[in-house]
Amino acid sequence: MSNTTDQAGTDSVPVAEGASTSVEQLEQEGDIAADYLEGLLDIADIDGDLTLDVRAGRAYVSVENDDEDALTLISSPDTVQALQELTRIAVQTQTGRFSRLILDVGGSRDARQRQLEKLVDRAIARLDEGASQASLPAMSSYERKLVHDVVAARGLVSESYGEGADRHTVIRRG
Repeated sequence: MSNTTDQAGTDSVPVAEGASTSVEQLEQEGDIAADYLEGLLDIADIDGDLTLDVRAGRAYVSVENDDEDALTLISSPDTVQALQELTRIAVQTQTGRFSRLILDVGGSRDARQRQLEKLVDRAIARLDEGASQASLPAMSSYERKLVHDVVAARGLVSESYGEGADRHTVIRRG
């Protein structure tokens, strides 16, 4: 995905056909998200340091703590996904724009990336054993995107099938 420059000279990143979000708008999303998450962390009495970034047309917010156990309560994949959705809603409420913000808690996104890579490797092993295709379990659009990237890097083809919460990825040889 390439960055473009609008007439005002600001970088903008395509997000949907006919729409774009500037880096400044993504930074604003990150700030709103950080304020929202700080409030939640305070309510739950959880210590965490927030880091904001803009990558690949999305605002990224990371919650970190040097004490690995401090974030255990909120770092499971389902909890991170739920917090991410709540944070996106908070951002959308304040900006009036759909948010594609990504939340990472205690390195959970990197850990999930490694899990997905192992899942793809097991699916490839099934293909090596003679299967014509290998289906993966249903997952979020962000996780499917990660899977598609891993599959492509390994020289195979993947497609998503299904609707809503049942949408899953199927891997096959090209």
